Amino acid sequence: MDPAHIRNFSIIAHIDHGKTTLSDRLLQKTNTVSEREMEDQLLDSMDLERERGITIKSHPVTMAYTAKNGETYELNLIDTPGHVDFSYEVSRSLSACEGALLIVDAAQGVEAQTVANVHLAMKQNLEIIPVINKIDLPHADVNRTITQIEDVLAIPGENAVPCSAKENIGIEDILEAIVERIPPPEPTAEGKLQALGYDSVYDPYKGVIIHVRVFDGELMVGKSVRMHHSQKTIEIKEVGSFNPKPYVRDKLGPGETGYITANIRSPRDVKMGDTITDTHNPAPTLDGFKEVRPMVYSGIYPIDSVDHEHLKNNLAKLQLNDPAFVYQQESSTALGFGFRCGFLGLLHLEIVQERLRREYDMDIISTYPNVIYRITLTDQTEQIIDNPAHMPDPSMIALIEEPVVHTYIICPNENIGDIMNLMSEKRGVMEDTETIDGSRVMLKGTVPLNEILIDFHDRIKSITRGYGSMDYERAGYQEAKMVKLDMLVNEEIVDAFSCIVHRDKAEQRGKALAEKLKEVIPRQQFKVAIQAAIGGKVIARKTVSAMRKDVTAKCYGGDITRKRKLLDKQKKGKKRMKAIGSVNIPQDAFIKVLKA
Repeated sequence: MDPAHIRNFSIIAHIDHGKTTLSDRLLQKTNTVSEREMEDQLLDSMDLERERGITIKSHPVTMAYTAKNGETYELNLIDTPGHVDFSYEVSRSLSACEGALLIVDAAQGVEAQTVANVHLAMKQNLEIIPVINKIDLPHADVNRTITQIEDVLAIPGENAVPCSAKENIGIEDILEAIVERIPPPEPTAEGKLQALGYDSVYDPYKGVIIHVRVFDGELMVGKSVRMHHSQKTIEIKEVGSFNPKPYVRDKLGPGETGYITANIRSPRDVKMGDTITDTHNPAPTLDGFKEVRPMVYSGIYPIDSVDHEHLKNNLAKLQLNDPAFVYQQESSTALGFGFRCGFLGLLHLEIVQERLRREYDMDIISTYPNVIYRITLTDQTEQIIDNPAHMPDPSMIALIEEPVVHTYIICPNENIGDIMNLMSEKRGVMEDTETIDGSRVMLKGTVPLNEILIDFHDRIKSITRGYGSMDYERAGYQEAKMVKLDMLVNEEIVDAFSCIVHRDKAEQRGKALAEKLKEVIPRQQFKVAIQAAIGGKVIARKTVSAMRKDVTAKCYGGDITRKRKLLDKQKKGKKRMKAIGSVNIPQDAFIKVLKA
C-alpha cells in the first residue's frame, strides 16, 4: 500500500483504563473481525491475561478503514500493557509507531502510569491523541479530566476525543483522528531495505517468528536478508500480518508491520531491536531501543534435577518472547543446578514463573527475590552482588550501596498522611507534592528498591481503597547498612533461605523465617535448632522438638533402675545421632517457606 495511506499507532494507558476494550471496538468498527469470531479481550490471547484482566504482551493487528473522505487506510495497531513491570513492552512497541492513543479514564483521571507512558511516547517524538474513555459512567467528569491532561501532561485538552469503548460511543471519531492527526511513515534509507525486529515468538514448527516494522524497502518470500546484530544471513520463507490471527501476504512494503519466518531454529540467533537489511545492498542500522537492565533477581530451579536441560531450553524460548527477562546458570547446595534470573519487578517475576508452569509444563521453585547491591571492599575494589551466596566476608566490606528508585504516587488528599507514614516505614524520603485537582495529589519521593518489592503497591491500594496508583524509575544507588542474613538448620547454613536485609529489619525477618521453618521441617529423633544469624551472631532461634519413642513401654513393673537404664541408653543414642545426623529438609518445605 502507498505509505501515505498507512498509519502506525499504539494504545497506551494506565492499567484498567480500557485499552483492550477500545481495541476490541476498533476491530469491530473496521470489520477486521466478524461478529461470529468477536469476543471480549480478543487481543489478550493468553489464559493469564484473561484471568487477571491485564495485558502482558503487546499485540499487533492490521486493520483496513475507509475514512469519511472515501480513501481506504491501513491502520497498524499495537495494543500495549499498562503495568509498570511491562514498560519495556511499551517502549519496544512505540519504536515501531508514528503515533499513540493515550487513554484516560473519565472517572479516575490521570494516573501515575499515564504520566510514565506519556514520557515514553514523547521520547520517541510520537503524535499523541488523548482519548477520554468511560464517559458513560455516572461519576465521569470529562472537564476535570481535560484540565488534568493539560496541567499534568502538558497536552492540549481541546484535542481530546471523548468516547465509551464499552457502549461503542465515539469510536468513529477516534478512527478519523488517527487518519487526520497521526503522520504517515516516511522512507528512511533511499529505497534500501531497512526493517526493525521489535518482537518475536517461538513456534515449534516454523522456528523463530520475528515481528517486524518495515521503514524502507520491501520484505518478500525468497529474499536474502541479514540481521545486523548476529551478522546472520537468512532467506525469508513466509511474510504476513495479523488480523489478529496471522495471515500470509505477498510482501511487506515501507511503513507496514507484520511478521517474517526464516527457519531460524535457535532463539539465541535473534536479538530484539535488531535491524534487518538486504544482504547485498545493506542500509544504515536503526537505533533499535535501549537495553533493559533487570531490577529484581531470583533463582529458578527445577524441582526434579533431571529437568535442568529442559528448563534451560524453555527459558531461551521464553526470553525470545520476553527480552526484559534475563538468566544465567548457577548452583545451590540445597537446590542443585538452576538459573539466576533477572526481572523488571515482582509481577514480572510472578508472570514468568506462571508461564513456565503453564506453557512449558515445568515444575519449578524460586528463591527469595533480591536486588543488585554495589559493594566496595577494603582494598577499594568494587563488586556487584545479585545473590546473597556471593556476599564477601563482613570484615572485607568497606561500604554497601543499595539501588533506590524515584516513586510517583497519586492518591486522594485525605490519604497523604498514611502514604507518608508508609514511605517512612519503607525507609523512603518524601521530596515533593503536586496538586492534580481539588481531590488528588501526586507525591514524589525516593525509596530503596528492595523495600517496594513485596507489598508496597498492595499497601498503597489498601490505604487509598483502590484509588491510589504508583509508578517508579531508577535513581541510582545510596549507602545503606545492609547485612547478609543466614538461616542455619542444625548448625548448617541453608543457602536457599539466605537474604540481604537492612540491619534494622534483620531481627524481624530472622524471627519470621525461623517461625516458618519450624512449621515445615519434620520432627527428627533429636532436637533441631533453627537459627537466624548475621555473620557469627545469632539473632533469632526456634527449636523443633524431638520425636520420642517410649522405650519403657515393655517394662511392666519391676525395679525403677531397669527403666532408668533404658532411658540412659536412649539418651546416649540421641546424643550420638545428633553428632552425626544431618536434617533432610523436604522439597515441599522449601516451596512453603519461599512462598511465604
